[in-house]
Amino acid sequence: MIRLPLATITSACMAGLLVVAGAANAQTTPAAPAAAAADAGRLHAADQTFIADGTKAVATQRDAARIATSRSTDRDVKAFAERVSADNAKISDSLRAASPRGVDVPKNDPDAAVLASINNLRGADFDKVYIEQVALAGEQKALSAFQAEIASGRDEQLKDAAKKALPTIQEHYAMAQDLAKRKHLPTAQ
Repeated sequence: MIRLPLATITSACMAGLLVVAGAANAQTTPAAPAAAAADAGRLHAADQTFIADGTKAVATQRDAARIATSRSTDRDVKAFAERVSADNAKISDSLRAASPRGVDVPKNDPDAAVLASINNLRGADFDKVYIEQVALAGEQKALSAFQAEIASGRDEQLKDAAKKALPTIQEHYAMAQDLAKRKHLPTAQ
């Protein structure tokens, strides 16, 4: 029987463990980046809700404003609509740019029911419904969606885009309230 000192046996055991650990690590290392990439592709529920609700609100406002520029006879309503259309086109572009790679952001997904409610109206009837349903109620929905993302979102780029767009949406809402007051319509929505 061969007798080896205890230090030699301990060193041999440690070397064996290092070899086994290295081999195990080599097998799991390629899977780690794949798992990280899969996690990066998933969005938190608040971010997913924001992409859906925020883009829908912005697209609805933008498309309804385009309708307003041709159907309204009121210069104040037309001026409001032109401003909203231009601003919301920029907001929509910034949301697409801020969304994580691989996440589909709808380019044009307006609320069809809102657009249908104003599509066949003209003149004063159009102006009243547009101010109440689109300018006031629609801007309130947009405000809620953007504020919720700022409060609960986890994707920093989306939160930053929401923070940058919020002052514009707040300004649109204030303009809508002022427009409603000037046209003697209720401003509380």
